[in-house]
Amino acid sequence: MKPSKPHEGLGRRAWLQAAGATALTLGLPGLGRAQGSYPNQPIRIVIPFAAGGTLDVAVRPLAQVMSGPLGQNIIIDNKAGANGVIGTEYVARAAPDGYTLLAVTASFALNATMYKDLRYDVIKDFAPVAGLMQGTGFVLIVHPSVPANTVQELIALDRKAPGKLTYSSPGVGNTIHIATELFNQRAGTQLLHVPYKGSAPSLQAVVSGEAQVAIMPPGIVMPFIRSGKLRALGFTGPQRMPELPEVPIMAEAGVKDFVFSGTWMGLFAPAATPRPIVNRLHAEVVKALQQPALRQTLAGAVAGYVPDGSTPEHFGAQVQDDVKRYGDILRKFNIKAD
Repeated sequence: MKPSKPHEGLGRRAWLQAAGATALTLGLPGLGRAQGSYPNQPIRIVIPFAAGGTLDVAVRPLAQVMSGPLGQNIIIDNKAGANGVIGTEYVARAAPDGYTLLAVTASFALNATMYKDLRYDVIKDFAPVAGLMQGTGFVLIVHPSVPANTVQELIALDRKAPGKLTYSSPGVGNTIHIATELFNQRAGTQLLHVPYKGSAPSLQAVVSGEAQVAIMPPGIVMPFIRSGKLRALGFTGPQRMPELPEVPIMAEAGVKDFVFSGTWMGLFAPAATPRPIVNRLHAEVVKALQQPALRQTLAGAVAGYVPDGSTPEHFGAQVQDDVKRYGDILRKFNIKAD
């Protein structure tokens, strides 16, 4: 008996269709993986900032917890540069298969206005996965050499010599820059902006006294406040910070109409990532953020933030709102990229 040919008993047309579909799937590895069991290889989370920042410190323990139920290692890949643009573009161009993700802050929304030549669209080129953390406010700090123990004393000091006191930020057009310019407007001060290349040098500038003032996330300044190397004068959130109960909010300190809840941290995938993969990732984020051990770790590592876990729809709506809101503020203060 002769061995049957591949198409006998199946029908030549059906066999060709099946063979073509197989070839298509093999030619598109991302598609094959997406349609198979996810995940079946390590996942990479790109952080578009240098290691050691607030986002990095929060995402690493979260990723470690998520890796267990996902059954795969999660690799953190810091691709810093251009206020987050370099790493963000890398993810925008990645295959939409759930194996390359982006963890980012509200700079993601700011950059849509800051940089006119972006080679990606923050709305169209990304699929929101989950809100990770939501900020509760920033801390107004001064170097101990500054003769001001309250917000009003700082305002009075600045008015005696406008533009003499400098404030540091991680660069141009970030949430810290915006928050401090809003403070200038509401308080009637003229603190002079000195941008640095990243959070670490910006913090070091005010710790060393090279800059006198800063408005920064609590997580990175708390150790220096506790050690006396920095002095906290006020908090920009809507209510006092539990870790700094003696520090007044801005309204209590005499600066009206100034509430700035800080920034957020969120997780994105490239656009066109299959919805079942997005849903799986979101579910694992939520489960991880509910674990008491991780919540305790995050509370100690990133003070001034609370765990989020918002849905792709809710987080996506927040991002769209922030693109407009921050865009209006940047245009109002004429803040542009260097």
